[in-house]
Amino acid sequence: MSALYVEILATKGSTPRDAGTAMKVTATETFGTIGGGALEYDATARARAILAADGPEETQTLPLGPGLGQCCGGSVTLQFTRTPRPTDQIDATRDTTRETQAYTAPMWIWGAGHVGRAVVRACPSHSFKITWIDSAADRFPAEVPEAVTVTLASDMPMLAAHAPADAHHLIFTYSHDIDLALCAALLKRGFASCGLIGSDTKWARFQKRLRAAGLDPAPVTCPIGDKSLGKHPDAIARGTVGMLLSQLKAPA
Repeated sequence: MSALYVEILATKGSTPRDAGTAMKVTATETFGTIGGGALEYDATARARAILAADGPEETQTLPLGPGLGQCCGGSVTLQFTRTPRPTDQIDATRDTTRETQAYTAPMWIWGAGHVGRAVVRACPSHSFKITWIDSAADRFPAEVPEAVTVTLASDMPMLAAHAPADAHHLIFTYSHDIDLALCAALLKRGFASCGLIGSDTKWARFQKRLRAAGLDPAPVTCPIGDKSLGKHPDAIARGTVGMLLSQLKAPA
């Protein structure tokens, strides 16, 4: 099967992944991730256009700004090449020491992209009652754990306004605008905890916009995870789930 590899050659400023990260794109599938939601969506579409036209390899430098619906503030240089590049597909490392602990806290996961999928994989069995939300069915994997409730919502912020007030929320959507609207809706609604994926730059801009709307952003945690573990989705998931579990106490 013909494929194109999309590699991050260089980065400047705040970016979702580092130089050297690559993904493989075919006409129907992707392997690995360069992160960034809209960035990866556009890169995948461009790679498939090159494949369909049997076009030449190319290099692009893209700002992670309003044009991509993102506010990371950095830029990435992408190489589209037919030369095989290593993709960082790894399995989530599960915290097996917690497998026997049973929590019943509701967790709402917003977004079924790479990080959302990694978090679902990383959650120990019976740790949370997971509701997994996205706006399109094809963003979810073909197989979803039986205990996870998949919910389609064309207007995710509207749904957030009716979420349980005792739920834990993790926000990983493909759009910074949706991320911001979810933060606003959940701050108005109330929650047990709320974590948002993002850079320090993204969060600084979000805080300014939330305050301008009369909201206190302090209850939202951003960035999430453990930076020392790296930027791979499974690493973000491992750090995020570990921190959540450490905040909860097992029932007597």
